[in-house]
Amino acid sequence: MAAPTTRIPAERLRRQLALVFDAWGMPEEQARAVIDVMVETDLRGVDSHGVSMLPLYDRLRREGKVVAAPDVKVVREAPVTALLDAGHGLGHYPAVKGMSIAIEKAKANGMAAVGVFNSNHYGPAGYYALMAAAAGLIGMSFTNVWNSAVVPTRSKVPMFGTNPIAFAAPAGRNPPFCLDMATSTVAIGKMRVAYLNEKPIPPGWAMDADGNPLTDAKAAFETRLLTPLGGLAEMSSHKGYGLGAMVEILCAMLTGAWYAPTKAKKAPDQSMFNIGHFFFAIDPTAFRDPGDFESDLDGMLDALRGAEPADPDKPVLVHGDPERANHADRSANGIPMPPALLDEVRDVARLNNVAFVLDGNA
Repeated sequence: MAAPTTRIPAERLRRQLALVFDAWGMPEEQARAVIDVMVETDLRGVDSHGVSMLPLYDRLRREGKVVAAPDVKVVREAPVTALLDAGHGLGHYPAVKGMSIAIEKAKANGMAAVGVFNSNHYGPAGYYALMAAAAGLIGMSFTNVWNSAVVPTRSKVPMFGTNPIAFAAPAGRNPPFCLDMATSTVAIGKMRVAYLNEKPIPPGWAMDADGNPLTDAKAAFETRLLTPLGGLAEMSSHKGYGLGAMVEILCAMLTGAWYAPTKAKKAPDQSMFNIGHFFFAIDPTAFRDPGDFESDLDGMLDALRGAEPADPDKPVLVHGDPERANHADRSANGIPMPPALLDEVRDVARLNNVAFVLDGNA
């Protein structure tokens, strides 16, 4: 039986992260962005990309693979494009900065694209797409990763990361539409969440070295051989494979970041990671009169939610609905954290000589 979780108030989690990042020497503006992304991620129920990443971030910093106080700067710019050097820090702050630039340029010019290189893990892709939706724009967010974990259709070796895609669009009377998905069958962090909660994973998420399905979450997380979206060739896994390749092209080849399988050949002495992100923003008023796009999207969202369900107890949802429900519950009742994760965060606090403030229930 899985051990019970503890509910942690969001503000207490913010305080814990602030203590750790201050001990790192992270500048306040950058720390604020990282904390906002991580806590919002946990509030929305994306447990694989929030505070559960802190132990890894701290280990990477100790190994010299993450700069605590990076120099994030624009190195190339045009009216509708920009390229940022993230300075080898965590990806959250340069991602927020990159999408903010895309939003500003799209409002002035109708649309804009911004790339980032020399970055690191940036949390959930959907956070940045939703930044654009909050500003009344359509937003897209993509990232590659530092190591390969997804096995292409017909291959036995991993050639891509989980390479997520996020798309968000503003409605009128409805909350924004937000699709946030890995191009693998499941994000690798989901397996870590499964083993932290002492749960197995479904067959088809991952495979062993011989191509056989794994259901042991810890073994699957350590083996890191995920299937593309679709799982099996017979279930059109080539589509997930192609989407993963598309994200890699936008995030690595277009920005000058690493493509993981060839990174050693490109920079064999480079200890830092060079992850790439790509952001795109579109102003609907470049195509429609003000309010027309949002009104039509409202109509589509209402029709989808009103569609007759196959199971009356399971109404049809729209992308973003589960996350909003999680946000409401967790804002009121705290963020659930399993004992194993609390222990890991406690260790991070100890290693950084800061107080551990997550003890006790909400």
